[in-house]
Amino acid sequence: MERITLLEIYKHPITQKYVKRSGLAHAISTAYYAFDYAIQLNVNPDLAAKAALLHDIGHYTWYKDGKWDYRLYKENDIHPIKGAERAHKLLIRLGEKPVFAKKIALAILFHTDSYLPEGELHLDPLQKAVALADKADEEPGGTHHYKTISESNAYEKLRLLDDKIEKFLTYERTGKSQPAS
Repeated sequence: MERITLLEIYKHPITQKYVKRSGLAHAISTAYYAFDYAIQLNVNPDLAAKAALLHDIGHYTWYKDGKWDYRLYKENDIHPIKGAERAHKLLIRLGEKPVFAKKIALAILFHTDSYLPEGELHLDPLQKAVALADKADEEPGGTHHYKTISESNAYEKLRLLDDKIEKFLTYERTGKSQPAS
């Protein structure tokens, strides 16, 4: 089975609708951070980047008077729950291996504990990579959701990250880097 790429995920109408609504620039930055954290934590960077790209796909628009209301979001949001479900369904539709789709969905579910009652999450390394990546790109008051990126720049950044992932996975499988193109 061929790897489902970040670009294939990005091009899907569900991703276009929900990831753009929650902040495409943030999603892409988080995917890059997740790739690096995955390498550090010795987990699959493909799964980490996919989970990071989709980590906010469950966001609801908490607006008041046309402006993002961070207080309403913090009080009422359960986006990781909706996002895990939405991402799992999307990945299965695209042909992702079900076991990978589940791991990605769980990493999305646990990327933040903001929706949980007081307590501490015990994350596996993939979940930790995605949570750290999200935190690395976070800005006060949720402004990271408002960073912008052009369509062409988003496409190019995802293509480059797909290339990095493919090179890493090829090296892991064969012990050899891909030939330079």
